[in-house]
Amino acid sequence: MATVSTIRNNEPTANASATRVEMKLEVVVIPVSDVDRAKEFYAKLGWRLDTDFTAGDDWRGIQFTPPGSGCSVIFGKNVTKAAPGSAQGLYLAVSDIEATRNDLLRRGIEVSEVFHGSNVHTGQDEPYLFGRLRVSGPDPAHTSYSSFASFHDPDGNGWLLQELTTRLPGRGASNFDVATLTELLRETEKHHGEYEPTAPKHHWSGWYAAYMVARQDGKAPEEAAKEGKRQIEGALAA
Repeated sequence: MATVSTIRNNEPTANASATRVEMKLEVVVIPVSDVDRAKEFYAKLGWRLDTDFTAGDDWRGIQFTPPGSGCSVIFGKNVTKAAPGSAQGLYLAVSDIEATRNDLLRRGIEVSEVFHGSNVHTGQDEPYLFGRLRVSGPDPAHTSYSSFASFHDPDGNGWLLQELTTRLPGRGASNFDVATLTELLRETEKHHGEYEPTAPKHHWSGWYAAYMVARQDGKAPEEAAKEGKRQIEGALAA
């Protein structure tokens, strides 16, 4: 059985007197052989197309962002010397592994069955964080971080869906800085103010939470406001 050691409460791992410098993972570069084929595949996943830049015939860069992600992927022509298909073990955190898998299947993406780990690190299965023996089905206890499904892009770059329901200590909405969170709170306040005059009696916190999570997941303000409404009226009806 593997052992897990976590650093609690964002404890510093270097000189505590040093000034903390933020380093946010922004982009992962994916090596592909056919840029247009890759673009079609990642659009099919439902990811947001951010940019498609060219510089003559010698360079092209395409950026996609998964829904709710603070990190994007870039691929193209002359953006990396890595061999196409050599990017493996790219993890996508999802709140519901079965629902996400079913959504990808509806989009025509070939996805493995859901599996969980065995902490056996020898075997014939494709290696990942929890070993080389993939046990069929979700983790029996549905423990956070412990259920997976995998898929590959047309070049063979390997992605894993990882079900994450409760984060380890020190993890969370870490991609928010003060300015971004302030702006989101003001936006949330505005839309809640539009809902409140006709709303049933409720505490604002539930509406705020549903709205902000929806916005972090990439939904438009109008859709996020609907999520807030559903949260309040669903809770009252329960």
